[in-house]
Amino acid sequence: MNAVPEHLTTDLVCFSHLRWDFVVQRPQHLMRRFGRVRRVFFVEEPVRVAGASPGLTISRREGGVRVVVPTLPSLSDRTTVDRWLRRLVERMLQEQAIRDATFWYYTPMAMSFAPTSRARRVIYDCMDELSAFKDAAPEMLAYERELLARADHVFTGGHSLYESKARRHPSVHEFPSSIDAEHFRRARTVLDEPEPLRRLPHPRVGFYGVIDERCDAELLGAVAAARPELSFVMVGPVVKIDPASLPQLPNIHYLGMKDYAELPAYLAHWDAAMMPFAINEATRFISPTKTPEFLVAGLRVVSTPVPDVVTPYGRDGFVHIAATPEEFASRLDEALPARDPAFLAAVDALVSSSSWDASWARMARVEAQAPARAAQPEPLAS
Repeated sequence: MNAVPEHLTTDLVCFSHLRWDFVVQRPQHLMRRFGRVRRVFFVEEPVRVAGASPGLTISRREGGVRVVVPTLPSLSDRTTVDRWLRRLVERMLQEQAIRDATFWYYTPMAMSFAPTSRARRVIYDCMDELSAFKDAAPEMLAYERELLARADHVFTGGHSLYESKARRHPSVHEFPSSIDAEHFRRARTVLDEPEPLRRLPHPRVGFYGVIDERCDAELLGAVAAARPELSFVMVGPVVKIDPASLPQLPNIHYLGMKDYAELPAYLAHWDAAMMPFAINEATRFISPTKTPEFLVAGLRVVSTPVPDVVTPYGRDGFVHIAATPEEFASRLDEALPARDPAFLAAVDALVSSSSWDASWARMARVEAQAPARAAQPEPLAS
């Protein structure tokens, strides 16, 4: 058996804006793989509870990942919150004997309480342009500048983000959306139909993911009105927007959040997939992981012209691109015929070199290239 590389025997502390038990995305796929060979501490944003004392809970998840949830009192100002978080993180490092660790940032906001001076290596895995999202903290850009100045390597979740960050750091590496192909290829086989779908007539057009300001609600409503014979299935949590602002038509069905393990069964009983993203600052740099997942499931896909979907998926004929409700409805008409074996073979060839295992291994090799700096212990905040 090959020896584990030395840097993969050290700890990894990941600071994330996403919660581990939320929608399965890039952080879960990668941290589970790191967790097989090293200790991984996944630090979430704090939970605010009235009257609570500052503290941490640490629990184990799949792959051995240790999920760290800070609990803080509510109604505290930002300075006090950062002071508490810094103290809690420092205490965790001491009590868990975390030394020579890689600090892995998904959110620049963690720079306010997680000092890079305590890390041997610093990775910024930029999966989204968070500063463009609804309700982004005004300090986000300043913290990102600081993180870029201190990071050893920067990873990006797509080509648009790569082009944006490559001008700002000497070591930027493009890691576009990968896929657990075997998981989603199950949708091509006979799977039990999920109960929430059984009452919905075919043809069905589906979407799963977070439903937020990146969803073009007006377009969704217009397309559903133009194709009343289709069932539009929306799977995922509604966040940061008022659910009442979403179109409410008889043929649009909001089914809520589903477990990652359930998704192939939903895809198996859809007739096409859609990505009705708004074209705005929040979607300018997104590279939707669901694009290859829909395709591997055997579904034709219709999407608005998100740059990282247009190239390469639209350019190479894998995704139908539509900019207006009229175009979107017409492209759905083209996408709905039965699955074509030649199309499935082309999809399999497309994703043959893309996997989370491969992305993780490449990231680990790049991480190893960073010279280990001397970690500097800091006194506990008063």
